[in-house]
Amino acid sequence: MSHVGVPRGTVRKRRSLALLTAGVLTIPVLAGCSSGGEETARGVPQDIAPAARETVADGSTVNWAVDALPATFNAFQADADSATTRITGALLPTLFAMDRTGQSKLNPDYLESAKVIEREPKQVVLYKLNQQAVWSDGREIGAPDFVAQWRALRGKDSAFWTARNAGYERIEKIERGADDLQVRVTFSKPYADWRALFSPLYPKEITGSPDAFNDGARTTLKNTAGPFVLRSVSKSKGTVTLARNPRWWGDRAKLDTLVFRAVAAKDRTQALADGTVDVADIDAATADRITLARRDRGNNGQPLNHGPGAEITPAQALRSWAQAHGSDEDAAEIAQAAREKNRKAVVAYAAEQKALRDFAVRKSLEPAYTQLALNGESGPLADDRVRRAVARALDREELARTVLGPLGLPAKPLGSHLALAGQPGYKDGSGALGEQNTKEAQALLADAGWTRGGAAEPPKDTKAGSEAEKKDGKDGKDGKDAEADKDSDKETDKDSADNEAAAERKKADQASADRDSEDSAASRDEGLYIVGDDNKPGAPAPATVGSASAVHVLAPARTAGVQGTALLRQAGLLGEGGAVAATDKQPGGAAGAYAPVGTAAPAPAAAKGQLGKDGKTLTLRFVLPSGPGSQSLRSVGDKIAVMLEKIGIGTEITKVPDESYFKDHIASGAYDLALYSWPATAYPATDGRPIYAKPEPATDGSLLVEQNYTRVGTDHIDQLFDKAAAELDEKAARELMKQADARIWAAAGSIPLFQRPQLVAVDKKLANVGAFGFAAPRYQDIGFKNRQAAGSPADRKK
Repeated sequence: MSHVGVPRGTVRKRRSLALLTAGVLTIPVLAGCSSGGEETARGVPQDIAPAARETVADGSTVNWAVDALPATFNAFQADADSATTRITGALLPTLFAMDRTGQSKLNPDYLESAKVIEREPKQVVLYKLNQQAVWSDGREIGAPDFVAQWRALRGKDSAFWTARNAGYERIEKIERGADDLQVRVTFSKPYADWRALFSPLYPKEITGSPDAFNDGARTTLKNTAGPFVLRSVSKSKGTVTLARNPRWWGDRAKLDTLVFRAVAAKDRTQALADGTVDVADIDAATADRITLARRDRGNNGQPLNHGPGAEITPAQALRSWAQAHGSDEDAAEIAQAAREKNRKAVVAYAAEQKALRDFAVRKSLEPAYTQLALNGESGPLADDRVRRAVARALDREELARTVLGPLGLPAKPLGSHLALAGQPGYKDGSGALGEQNTKEAQALLADAGWTRGGAAEPPKDTKAGSEAEKKDGKDGKDGKDAEADKDSDKETDKDSADNEAAAERKKADQASADRDSEDSAASRDEGLYIVGDDNKPGAPAPATVGSASAVHVLAPARTAGVQGTALLRQAGLLGEGGAVAATDKQPGGAAGAYAPVGTAAPAPAAAKGQLGKDGKTLTLRFVLPSGPGSQSLRSVGDKIAVMLEKIGIGTEITKVPDESYFKDHIASGAYDLALYSWPATAYPATDGRPIYAKPEPATDGSLLVEQNYTRVGTDHIDQLFDKAAAELDEKAARELMKQADARIWAAAGSIPLFQRPQLVAVDKKLANVGAFGFAAPRYQDIGFKNRQAAGSPADRKK
């Protein structure tokens, strides 16, 4: 099931990141600035009810829920989504697939071998194809298919509408090898992630012409080479039906047919209970219902203690019965209708629960992580000290527990942008930014000029009696007041007193009008809530400038400065002389800067006073999705808002529809804070670069951000990605990625929070399917155990 906050692939210079569409990449760090190492990072195993093929029955059908029918079957187009990836995985060759540890692994169904055979003068990769590998029309898979895909994706022919071409533009030529089963690929410059190419591999009939590539592959795939073939697509039924491929040379598919059925997230529970689907990604609420259903199996027909009516007390039930049978006919009619409605709901719920007993919940961690994105293009977050303060205010362990703890999954915060726990090269690099520390977060804000009472101060370039004040009438008064002032020079003391009284009445009227205006505005902002602007009863009043109640904290500048320098050096941001590298400089001072001695720091958390500067409060726009499947994101967002309030940062929370969350807010930059996710990858040098690349100015004055929706980046980060992409030594490439991750942490544009949970409801008789974790499914191994196929839910008649 997709999740709000995961961007789709819409940029040409990328490979394969469009895996999720709602709430979806990952990474490690340098020695001395991490809290964990590669040797201790373990991933959560997959949960798929594994079974040997001989114990899985032949035949039958499995119905698999997807969010929607795929907009295209062409995985290289901009609107390819998770359904595209899922379906093409069963139809087309994947030369290197991710295994359960998140590494790319050669697929023997298509390749006998693939390796770099030359490095100088140019990199050459030799593919030796499985001699049995053929397309469904009987033609051998060979060099012509590789050549056609390269020409379509290399970016030189604009007639091909492709969303990604990373790596293909580095290929100089493709040739036939010693025989038809060998493909020789020569690169114009070294490319470390060559295994990412040609997956999926399309037949030359699709990639050989713009028409077939742009339009033909959107709605059908006539020629395939997987364990299944595409039998039909029904928009009216919302199904894509695959059938066993009779020309498949590998292990014969256990299922006769595999049906991918469009089922919205909110309808998954009903679809499972009805037997419409056998496999479905689910949310925590549905997982709880399945767990309860299996627990209640032995209750001997006793009423359920959960669901509709379970909260009704005996006293309430007696009162309801009395009203339904009372002398007041109108009240009795209403009570009887309510009782009948509740009775039907109880019966329907009990029937659903009985059906849900046939399912199991498979749990793992999804190959994707959720991050807090900080938009550094403009506003307070353009200052990296403010971004670092936000990051240092977060208790990431608590946020991870909020989502993963109730599910019984390890609630450990993620420590890398470019790898997930369990992947080779993963290392916790969060030390490059620093652990949660309220005092240091406050000191960073103070150094950036945000203080209590700052909202009441005039801008620094405004002086008392200056032209800035005189623009709005003379000395801040309108024309009528100015005339009154002139006349008052000629009036008696009594007239002066009368004028003062009139002015006071005018101020009172204006204040009342302002309050009415505020109430009207508040009534319009139904989706808006400002954290830190509550004026709760009993809360201390904000300190005023120069008042005795203002709390000032002297920041420990010398110690903090040493700490900041150490962190920068650990992240590799300082030269030998202690200077910040020019390629890593950002607005607002050096990353890790702390307040000088004597700087007024924000008040302690207990004071809860919102910070301000130059007459403006420190309030950040926090955009969250409002859909029913995004409850966990909203819970995390609410906790983040409370954490920021403790250091004086207010949040203006806006909840928007799921369908517009990414397009209208994240991609357009209409936010300060947001929660969304990136998928895992075995190729961080390729897939990570567009996400963290330094934005470049366009000719029209806008920013070209690729997929870096935080708008935060440095030249040094880009250089490290480029070096890693050209480094053919895997160990050296991973070290470069760790250095890049350290700098991404220090820039504080993206704060990884946790790896996302993966919950899948599966018919308990099914084997080799469920929560796959990193690994790609082996569709040919999926089937019903113990020859139960004939009685599977997929065969039940409705």
